[in-house]
Amino acid sequence: MSNNIWRAITSAALIALIVLCLAWELWLAPLRPGGSWLALKVLPLLIPLIGIVRGKRYTYRWITLLVVIYFVEGVVRAWSDKGLSAQLASIEIALTIIIFASAIAYVRGPKNIQ
Repeated sequence: MSNNIWRAITSAALIALIVLCLAWELWLAPLRPGGSWLALKVLPLLIPLIGIVRGKRYTYRWITLLVVIYFVEGVVRAWSDKGLSAQLASIEIALTIIIFASAIAYVRGPKNIQ
């Protein structure tokens, strides 16, 4: 596959992860009724967003380290939570795996001058 496809997949999955985390902690299954401060966990995901959308290889390299934190959170919450929260955690796990795999595929693909 071309690097543009991997870039689009990574960008879409990152945006979906941001939206999921916000919706999860504010409306769908917050820790406290009315939302929680845990919604601030999306802030680190906003930092690489521009670099990912623009296709910066350096950003793709270090986002693979960042999403591991969200993967671990998803595993812990899928294991310990019940109901909708556990389902959302499973979606978080899937999105982090997609981001990780597509970012690696993008970095290992043909080198574009950027």
